[in-house]
Amino acid sequence: MKTTQRLFESVKEIWSRYDVHPFVTGLRDGTLDRDKFRFYIVQDYLYLEEYARTFAVGIAKARRPETTQIFSHYLKMLTGDEMDIHRGYMGRFGITREELDRTPLALDNRSYTSYMLRVAYEDSETEVLCAILSCAWSYEVIARHMVEVRPEAVDDPFYGDWVKGYISDRYAQDNIVLLDAMDRLSADYSEVQLRHLEEIFIACSRYELAFWQMAWDMRL
Repeated sequence: MKTTQRLFESVKEIWSRYDVHPFVTGLRDGTLDRDKFRFYIVQDYLYLEEYARTFAVGIAKARRPETTQIFSHYLKMLTGDEMDIHRGYMGRFGITREELDRTPLALDNRSYTSYMLRVAYEDSETEVLCAILSCAWSYEVIARHMVEVRPEAVDDPFYGDWVKGYISDRYAQDNIVLLDAMDRLSADYSEVQLRHLEEIFIACSRYELAFWQMAWDMRL
C-alpha cells in the first residue's frame, strides 16, 4: 500500500464529515450566510500566510533538490493562484490589508498553524510534506464532491469561484506532485515512521474539521 493510500484510509471517517458539515453544504448549495463566509475568508487568508511559512521551512529542511523545487513551486502557486481567489472575495467584501493586520488569528486557526510549524521545525522534509498535505488534498476532494452532488455549484454567482478554484486542472496537478513526492520520500520508511506520518495527517485533518466549525460559529 502506498503511503498516500494509507494516509487517506486513516482519515476517511474524518473527511466524510467535511462533506456533511453545514458550512461546506452551504457553500455547495449557495445558501451559506455571507457573514460566515466573510469570517472564513479573513481567517483562511491569515491561515494561508502561516501555511506559506510552513512551506518555507520545508525549503530550508529539504535534503533533495527535487524536494526544494516542489516546495518552492507550491509556495509560488500558493501566494499566486490560491491567494488570488481570496483577494477576489476580499474585494467583494471590501476587506482591506489594514483589517487583516488588526484581525487576530482565531484560536483554532492559531492552534492548527502552530502545530504545522512545530512539525516543520522538529521533523524532516517528509513530515513537513505530510503536515501540509491534508489541507491541499482535502480541499480538492471536498470541491470535487460538491460538483458530484450538485454540478451547478460551479455556476453559483457567488460561491462558484471558490469551487472552480479547487477543481481546476492546475490545482489538481500540483496536488499530484505533492502526492507523488509523499510516496517517494516515505518509500523506505519503517512502520514506526509511517505511524508517525499517520499521526500528523490525522491531527491536521482534525484541525481542518475544527476550522470548518470555527468558521460556521464565527468563533475567535
